[in-house]
Amino acid sequence: MAIRQDNSCTIEAIERIGEDYFRIAFSPRVPFGSRPGQFVMVRVSSGVDPLLRRPFSIHRVTAEGNFEILFRVVGRGTGLLSKMSVGDEVDVLAPLGTGFGEGGVRPLIVGGGIGVAPLLYLAEHYISEGKRPKLLLGGRSDRDLLCHDDFACLAVPSAYSTEDGTLGETGLVTELIKRELEPLDAAQRDEVSVHACGPVPMLAAVARLCVGYGVYCEVSLESHMACGVGACLGCIVKSIDDKNLRVCKDGPVFDATLIEWF
Repeated sequence: MAIRQDNSCTIEAIERIGEDYFRIAFSPRVPFGSRPGQFVMVRVSSGVDPLLRRPFSIHRVTAEGNFEILFRVVGRGTGLLSKMSVGDEVDVLAPLGTGFGEGGVRPLIVGGGIGVAPLLYLAEHYISEGKRPKLLLGGRSDRDLLCHDDFACLAVPSAYSTEDGTLGETGLVTELIKRELEPLDAAQRDEVSVHACGPVPMLAAVARLCVGYGVYCEVSLESHMACGVGACLGCIVKSIDDKNLRVCKDGPVFDATLIEWF
């Protein structure tokens, strides 16, 4: 089991992807083990503004023990991080949270926009296990669909949907899931698992769809986090039996049937 540790990391590379998206590679002073779906908490400033660390999914891990994050600039914290330089030292708390499970023989990896962030690492893991993942990715437009080339290099079959029709099918990613599951009989559906990350309304729709088809589904939830270790109770979601679940500690990956969506 990976041990959480406070780690000094060196920025090895910064890549701008489109207008607002960035990918940063870090070299940790002390390499750590992790699972796809786990995350890190990054201190984006050496001062007290902003005071709190920012959470980021582990996007990819290299054989040398380096790791990457993928993010969109949405506020002061991510803005500061995007302006850092190669060679800068950054304080990181990692690895955190509960990752994705082993999945079925045929995992469907479903992402909405920046929800693709943990899915590249997941795809690489499933391939190393001898499984055959397929990527289904949706967004508002082609500008929100990232990492095409990375999945192509892994020979992962992919299908895309955009709300404005600028890439792939016009519509929502749930239509792509239906297309995958509808032709399957019960035995074939037992071989399939769905692993999704993206906006909560998308995840709720995916969860309900999978229940209808009798297919196992797990979701990676996004949430505002202050501590990342379950102490502050600032990232609570409700379970179907009205229990408080901590996204940072009990998740961020959950069995989709456990969440009270709305």
